[in-house]
Amino acid sequence: MLEQPLESIDSYIEYFASREIPVLRRSMRSLAALQRNQDQLSGRVLATEVLQDPMLALRLLVLLESTRSERQNHDITTIDRAIMMMGLSRFFGYFGQLPTVEDALSEHPKDLIGLLRVVSRARNAARWARDFALQRHDIDVDKVTVAALLHEAAEILFWCFAPDFMQKIEQIKQANPGTRSAVAQTAVLGVNIRDVQLALVQNWHLPQLLVTLMNEQHADNPRVRTVILACDLARHAANGWDDPALPDDYTGIAGLLHMRRSAVMQRVGVPEEYWRRVAASEDAG
Repeated sequence: MLEQPLESIDSYIEYFASREIPVLRRSMRSLAALQRNQDQLSGRVLATEVLQDPMLALRLLVLLESTRSERQNHDITTIDRAIMMMGLSRFFGYFGQLPTVEDALSEHPKDLIGLLRVVSRARNAARWARDFALQRHDIDVDKVTVAALLHEAAEILFWCFAPDFMQKIEQIKQANPGTRSAVAQTAVLGVNIRDVQLALVQNWHLPQLLVTLMNEQHADNPRVRTVILACDLARHAANGWDDPALPDDYTGIAGLLHMRRSAVMQRVGVPEEYWRRVAASEDAG
């Protein structure tokens, strides 16, 4: 694990490139069960399982890009398509036995909790992004889902390999409410994790569409905005439904989906006591 901050984004990219990305223990157990019934297994069922683990999804896409042939003239941007291209036997050959985050952080339970919280955020972001894309009748629902799931990949890697630094960042934010994450990250790591994320997806040679969907500089694109809003919502909701940033998230999503804010709140699972107050004010207005 990293014991000192590195000098630059490039240094972090080089460091992460030299490490094997661990996955969730539940993924290994689920894949083992699925492999035992491989003859009856469909790619769609397997893809659904992979989409529960952002690290496993990332490993799959990175591997596919690193082994693509010169004859492959189109990008693979969805998990089910990636599995179909690879084939079930080859998939299990590559991913049947992988290191797990639970083993990597077995002596650091607080760090494991921190990492699993980010994984939970990524799952929620992917679920909400998919729902918003369906509501918008987007033709690239699966791509939007994958982009949201991988949006926190760099933060997950920092929790895997630099958990002490991530704990320091959390301590700064707790001691100084209102401190922006980017400010705390730069103070501890010397870099903004969001910038590392953008550099990582380029270094991994992920499909350009996914790279674009994760880049907030393209926020005028409705698909990119879908990913951003879903990830913002997941990050703020993780702090509880009283997080002061959530009302702005609801407003943004309402504009994207052309819905009332109270309807958005119901859609994403906000407790009734919260959305009923908003609905009353909307009716009164």
